[in-house]
Amino acid sequence: MTHATHPFDDALALDPGAPDHFGGRTTPGYWNMVGPYGGITAAALLQAVLRHPLLLGEPLSLTVNYAAAVAEGPFTVQATPVRTNRSTQHWLVLLQQAGAGDEALVTTTATVVTAARRETWSAADTPMPTVPAPVQCQRVPPGTRVEWFNRYEMRPITGAMPTQWDDSDHGSLTQLWLRDAPARPLDFAALAAMCDVFYPRVWLRRARRVPAGTVSISVYFHAGGALLAQTGAGYLLAQARAQEFRNGFFDQSAQLWNEAGSLLATSHQIVYYKE
Repeated sequence: MTHATHPFDDALALDPGAPDHFGGRTTPGYWNMVGPYGGITAAALLQAVLRHPLLLGEPLSLTVNYAAAVAEGPFTVQATPVRTNRSTQHWLVLLQQAGAGDEALVTTTATVVTAARRETWSAADTPMPTVPAPVQCQRVPPGTRVEWFNRYEMRPITGAMPTQWDDSDHGSLTQLWLRDAPARPLDFAALAAMCDVFYPRVWLRRARRVPAGTVSISVYFHAGGALLAQTGAGYLLAQARAQEFRNGFFDQSAQLWNEAGSLLATSHQIVYYKE
């Protein structure tokens, strides 16, 4: 029996090329309004590191800087290990596309730190909030015009997208249950993509749909591969809140827990917005 490739795995298909280079292409399944969903671009950059034959350990942190829009079509990811220590490895990653005259143009840059984790004293200072179970929360119906939204099952708890754009004042907190659609076992690339799943906080804070886009996002992985395997295809509780809106930029912090209450990842990003 043949099985269709999951849309996420299709979007992250990378072919090895020259040393440190991988070839990929955009897919319609994760298309945003004017380009690929930022989370899928971040996942592709991380995937190049995960596919690299010199990889040491597992992802510890990922920082992605969106320098320019990714155009529809092929791209090349260059993942270079710039320093390898006994327990950590540091990577420089570039996403490039052909420009005029086939000149390679960098659209996205990233740094990745991987690490060989070891069992040691651990503690949780950010417990999962008490919220209703996923089955008690109504799913956002699929079929939205922004295609990448349809790649996730989202069940908002608080801070759903406004239904009235009336310039009313709101808090910026959003909480929702989240998983891939169709369901898919969680891995590091999928977790990285989910850290960017939140719509712009300025839309919620102001109840006004203004142009906005992520400039830079950092993801910190608190879970190792074993904990991701235990999480499987279950729901994640995803929470995001802005901290400051000023002069055309705001920052946003986010946390993602599994259903058992383990904090899997945290993220922070800076976002451009326009009046």
